[in-house]
Amino acid sequence: MSPSASSASPGEQTASVDPGHLVLLEILDESGLRSSHKLLWFAAAGGMLLDGLSVFMLGIAIPFLVKDFRLSSVQISLTSSSLLLGAVLGAMAGGRFADKFGRKTWLLVDSVGLALAALVCALASGAGVLITGQFLLGTAIGMDFPVGSSEIAECMPVRSRSRAMVAAMTLQAVGMLVGAGTSFLLLEQRPGIPAWRLFFLSEVLLALLFLLLRFIIPESPRWLMAKGRNREAGRAIRWIVRDHDPRLETAIEHLGDTPHVAMKPLSKPRSSGFQTLFDPAYWRRTLLASVPWFMLDVAAYGVGLFTVVLLQALRLGATEGRDSLSLLVIRGGAVDSFLLVGFLIGAWAVPRWGAVRLQIVGFAGMLIGLGLLALSALVRDPAVRWPGLLISFMVFNLSMNAGPNSTTYLLPSELFPTNVRGTGAGFAASVAKLGATLGVFLIPLLEHGGGFEAVLAFLAVVTLAGLGATVHYRVSGLGRGLESHHEASMD
Repeated sequence: MSPSASSASPGEQTASVDPGHLVLLEILDESGLRSSHKLLWFAAAGGMLLDGLSVFMLGIAIPFLVKDFRLSSVQISLTSSSLLLGAVLGAMAGGRFADKFGRKTWLLVDSVGLALAALVCALASGAGVLITGQFLLGTAIGMDFPVGSSEIAECMPVRSRSRAMVAAMTLQAVGMLVGAGTSFLLLEQRPGIPAWRLFFLSEVLLALLFLLLRFIIPESPRWLMAKGRNREAGRAIRWIVRDHDPRLETAIEHLGDTPHVAMKPLSKPRSSGFQTLFDPAYWRRTLLASVPWFMLDVAAYGVGLFTVVLLQALRLGATEGRDSLSLLVIRGGAVDSFLLVGFLIGAWAVPRWGAVRLQIVGFAGMLIGLGLLALSALVRDPAVRWPGLLISFMVFNLSMNAGPNSTTYLLPSELFPTNVRGTGAGFAASVAKLGATLGVFLIPLLEHGGGFEAVLAFLAVVTLAGLGATVHYRVSGLGRGLESHHEASMD
């Protein structure tokens, strides 16, 4: 590791890094994987589980909400898209505030916001309150993307970092499966309280669980070092690695309040925050982090939120009745189960193939899945159509989650330096959520106006655009220590 770093303000550099900081980073990066790492990972990645749960729960709740609140088609689109529109604001603000005030602080804010927003949804008395609650819920979830990813990337051992990042995204698929199981049980029990209220209350309970876990974990040592809070960074490292290294205290005493900054030379040395992202040193990385993620989320959230609606449109069950909805929940859960398998493949493949290469392969696989889906939809016999559609969704979901749905979450943590890592990851996630908002708003309108074929054509176009953007903006030198990605010679 040979980062460009200094005892300078963000955006400035000197010739070499202070040896004391190298010691702290070596102890943190070369540690074995401890139980403390796993606890920190689960606490920081909890927003991904809540994201998957909330998307699935909302998709299942929509038929009930249409009946109870007599929602129009526009209100359905607003209800669905408000969750993701809120995430646009949340990701942008959460990442920037995490760079200013700390990763742990904003993880706690996320959890409180998640619980309160889900409670607003559960107690909603009409479409307006529901849409507002979904917007607030999306804002909190959006915050979690850049903050959680930064905390995980900055605390995990270098050998385990990429797997830990992909595994965090795996919790998104786990959340969808938890949502499928929970909603199925609630539907089968026929509770006296409207089922959709219980769906949202389950999100409240889960958010409170992660709030408790996040009180336990420490602040990111890298963030503390970047602020010159080296003694606190030392305590955080001791908590994480659970090992007494005699070099640690010596390095801390030597460093005092010297901040550690590792980044490429900027054209305007005083640039900070969003200015850094579009400096010539980093603009290509910013586009690689954000454009493919935008295209991915147009497809991923559109399909994810409306999987049950799409299956219903293909007449894979009756269109009315609780038993029909339970069947669609089961089939939707079966389709979404391949999301989890895809993430597991991604966790295995990313360290071997590299994030950019796997992202290219994943987008190509998604195109193949969409082609198979188009062919399967032409089959008239329902007994043959369902297995064909299942295989098509399997190829699409496996390719998506083994590839871009894993790598787009991982890349910002490597592409940006510590002092703007949250800002960069937040900007990329915010752009992605704009894509998600576009997807969930347009897909039901496309399905209503042009049918299933129009939806498939739209998904194929955005998937191809994601593939092209990844190839065009790809950079080299990823997959090493976080600081080494920001040497002057790196693309």
